[in-house]
Parts: sequence; C-alpha cells; structure tokens
Amino acid sequence: MFRPGHVSNLIAFPDHLVSSDIPWEREIQMSRVDVIVPCYNYGRFLRECVESVLSQPVDLRVLIIDDCSGDDTPQVAAALAFEDRRVEFRRHEVNQGHIATYNEGLEWVSGDYNVLLSADDLLIEGALLRASRLMDANPDVGLVYGRVIWFRSGNERALAEIGVSNDGYTVIPGMEWIESLCREGSNRITSPEAMVRTRLQTELGGYRTELPHTADMEMWMRFAARCDVGEIHAPQAFYRVHGNNMSDSYYEKSPSMDLTVTASDLFGRKAAFDSIFHDKGQTLAEADRLHRLAYEGLGWSAFWQAHKLFDRGEASECQRFLNLASDFFPGIAARPEWTRMRWKQRMGPRAWSKLSRVFRGIRQGGRGGSRVAPALS
Repeated sequence: MFRPGHVSNLIAFPDHLVSSDIPWEREIQMSRVDVIVPCYNYGRFLRECVESVLSQPVDLRVLIIDDCSGDDTPQVAAALAFEDRRVEFRRHEVNQGHIATYNEGLEWVSGDYNVLLSADDLLIEGALLRASRLMDANPDVGLVYGRVIWFRSGNERALAEIGVSNDGYTVIPGMEWIESLCREGSNRITSPEAMVRTRLQTELGGYRTELPHTADMEMWMRFAARCDVGEIHAPQAFYRVHGNNMSDSYYEKSPSMDLTVTASDLFGRKAAFDSIFHDKGQTLAEADRLHRLAYEGLGWSAFWQAHKLFDRGEASECQRFLNLASDFFPGIAARPEWTRMRWKQRMGPRAWSKLSRVFRGIRQGGRGGSRVAPALS
C-alpha cells in the first residue's frame, strides 16, 4: 500500500458548515471544466498528466502551453493534441516565464470552471467531477480544493491503490477562510487540487507578476474575499516530488518529503499577505487585524523552523530564524515557548540532547503509576 509522504491538513470548522451530502451522483446538467497545463521541460511527465485529466468523467478541454522547452515537450504535446480533439497545444518561441504562461491560460478559459495543473502533477480519478458538482450545488462557492498527496517519481504504480471515499465537504465563508490562513501564516493549497469559478476569475484578473513564488496564495485570498470556499474531504491530486520542481530553490525538502521553511518562503508569504491587505484594505473587513494576525502566523512559522534548526545543530541559522520570528511578531518574546527556546540555546544542542534523553527515560520509566516528568521540548 502506497503511503504518501505528505497529505495536506484539514482545518476544523464549525459543524454547521460541514456537509456529508456532496452530490457526486446527483443527475444535474454537467458543467464544463477547462484545464490549463503549463509545461517547461517536463515532457517526460506530460502524457501521464494530461491522461489523468482526459480520463475524468466531465465535459472538459485541455490547453497545453509549452514555454519554449528544450526537451521533447513539443512532440509529446503535439501527439496528445492529435490523439484527442479536447486537447489544444501552444508553444512559445521565447520563454515567457510561469506567471505570463498562467495568465495566458486564464485568457483562454471559457468553461464554467477551470484548473491550473502543472505538467508534472496528476489528478485523482473523479477529482473534476467532485469539485464541479460541489460548485454546481453551491453557487456562492468560487474556489474548491481537496487534499493533495505527495509522491516521488517511480511510485506511480502504487498510486492506483489509493481509494477515494465520499467523506463530504465543508463550505467555509470566505472571510473565515482568510482568517484561518492568516493564523497559519502559510499557503494551504498546493495548486493541482484547486478549481475556481471562471466567471469570478475573469473579474479578479490574473496572477501578479510581482509575486513569482506566492502568486497562487494571493489569488486564493482574492477569491475568498469575494466568495465562499469549498473544501473536499478527499484526495484530489498528486503532487510529484522529483528534484526539479520549480519550488526546489524556494523550499528545502527533507527525506520524508516534508517541506522545511526557508527565509525566502517566509518573505514570499509576507509579500502575498501585504498585497492582499494593501490592495483590499479599503474594502476588506477587519483588514488591519487580519494583517497583524498574518504577521503573527509568520512569526510562529519562523519560530518553529528555528526549533528544527536547533535540533539539527545549526546554531547560526536557528538564531537567524528566531530574529525573523521576533521581527514578524515582536510579542512572541513574551511567550513561554520563546523562554524555553532561550534556555535551550544557553545549554547548547549537545547538552540539551543529552538532557532530553534523560527526561525521556524518566517519562518512560514512570509509566504504570510513577510520576512522569514534564516534557521539555
């Protein structure tokens, strides 16, 4: 059984927002979904990606945009377009970059809903049907996403073993969703698992070129400022980790495929929050409070990254992230977690590691009725 390295977390929302009656099987008029597949030197993944779309049981179109790849992308894309009339193919003679390529795709879409799917990712069976029917049944929902499963190239066969159950969905008021994002200080949506309402996308416009790494995060918040958000309680897409992802220079990946936060990532998130709150500040309810909350979330993200760095013995990087944490959220210095971290620094990683092992042994020995020592980390 394939065990994914990472599944995106669900956030707890009030029970009255949760529905277990998602209309997967309801006989209703089928909406059309347009899928944009930008591709740059991912020819080796392209066929599998597009076939994961074409197998979806919905009315759909696919646009492959080759951003001047140097591999066999043109040949693969041309073959796919020849084999299936639902597939269109464009090729740039000069590389235009990912944001311009995304926005070109958005100008092409005309279906009821649209999806931006990187050529190295895959859709899970039934993903477009689940998302489109959720939005068909909830006209106030403009953005839908589900869980995303991360996998390494070479594990494709195991992906077929993953089943999808009807676990319902949650409709979240847009402003509640934005607030929860601010509390986390992070981007909850990877991208391949998201579907948006095209009419609203047209009103909102394209991705911002000044946010090369977090334009998607800012886009999700732009949607949530105008509509409700639907969260499907099932996997919707596979995100491939293969060593050449565009995000490799932006995130650091551990062997377990968990992403490690970098300073660039934190500043990218900050730029996305700044953009949405500066742009929407005059009309977005409680914009100032949410902006401060987002900075607090960023501060905690930096703080917990400092913990990881300390445990790895990277003292200077640990201090760097602690400085970032206090810059984002000065109030963190008054929290008990901060005090404990300072004590750890004074002792040093080696002494703290030895002490932690002693206390773990005391805790384990205390099972069965003995007093258990409190956790120190």
